[in-house]
Amino acid sequence: MTAPGWEEPGYGAPAGGAPAAPGAEPAPAPVPAGAAYSAPGYGGTPAGYGVPAPGWEGDPGPDAPWASAAGPEEPHAAAPREDPYAPAPQDTGGEAYAAAPQEDPYAAAPQGEGRTCVACRAGHVDTDGYCEHCGHAQPRERDHLEEELCSVAAVSDRGLRHHRNEDSFAVSATALPDGSAATVAIVCDGVSSASRPDEASAAAAGAANEALLEALPRGADPVEAMHGAILAAAAAVTALAPPTPGAQNAPACTLVGAVVSGGVLTIGWVGDSRAYWVPDDRAALARRLTEDDSWAAQMVAAGLMGEAEAYADIRAHAITGWLGADAYDLEPHTASFRPDHPGVVVVCTDGLWNYAESAREMAQVLPADAADRPLHSAQVLVGHALDGGGHDNITVAVVPFAGPAQPHAQTEAEPQARPRA
Repeated sequence: MTAPGWEEPGYGAPAGGAPAAPGAEPAPAPVPAGAAYSAPGYGGTPAGYGVPAPGWEGDPGPDAPWASAAGPEEPHAAAPREDPYAPAPQDTGGEAYAAAPQEDPYAAAPQGEGRTCVACRAGHVDTDGYCEHCGHAQPRERDHLEEELCSVAAVSDRGLRHHRNEDSFAVSATALPDGSAATVAIVCDGVSSASRPDEASAAAAGAANEALLEALPRGADPVEAMHGAILAAAAAVTALAPPTPGAQNAPACTLVGAVVSGGVLTIGWVGDSRAYWVPDDRAALARRLTEDDSWAAQMVAAGLMGEAEAYADIRAHAITGWLGADAYDLEPHTASFRPDHPGVVVVCTDGLWNYAESAREMAQVLPADAADRPLHSAQVLVGHALDGGGHDNITVAVVPFAGPAQPHAQTEAEPQARPRA
């Protein structure tokens, strides 16, 4: 994520409750939200002024994500190109519940003496991180990360223009009191204009993951558990700040998370990282499940600017909500949904959605077999962003949703919001 006010214009989505630009994808119906919008450099915004969060409250109508829409199935992206310089899949460094990464034929040997160069595949790497044969510098551990469980997978990549990867993720699974499984995916994007953004995102992802793995097996309501997890993530990031009161540039990040449990999909977020719903049946409509905490979304929702004008502004992607010691009136967004047919949830940073902004575009890029091959699908999405320019760090998790065990009589969503702690 780039500094507030300096992100590239042109990437945006309709904010809930505001008229969309001609030809724009219809925005989801709003649900209550309470995020406060007060960012450094953008004074004058009253505390508690929120952008409506998207949701499917009441009768979802024909545009709900489980309603069929006429039209042929869209083509899907091919598998990402093979890269002989791709670094080895690595552990995320702290997610004790994540599975070991899938084997990669192009992966470098384990760190330490005798490690094989990822470039020439022949020379050994010295203690300074350079190949003794070809002199190629070896990638850092966080430049490219992959994790896969049987029910979720995630990929994070440094991209092509950043000197380090400031994104983090955590994926895990646990058992609920009734013996059924719950799947968790957390994605965080460090704020580049803040200090130590890579540490902020790692701390937030780890804390949120741990909080959910502690709450869900006790039978906690998933929305309550997600709300508490975001607060735990915020506390972990705040703890990284210097002890000096009022210190500037405190570590900061955004967060988006998804929990699939008991036929319910629960989403939580702060910032501009997003979650998308993509049905297995691509004749049905895909939907974006989150609304950005951003300057452009705020202007559109308030009716102060049109969508095209707001997203053309240089301030469009300045975030108005984040985790960190200098965040104002933190209020996590949470919502839950009950889709009545299978699909996948895509949770990602703006390094991906900048290249597939609308739900329709995301569905076109996502492979048709995403539910069966989540890791491959995450790799395809990262490859799509790299092919588009890779101007930012790219992180995405793909979470399959099997749908209800039996047909659900009620096809309404169940969005919920929680008050500030």
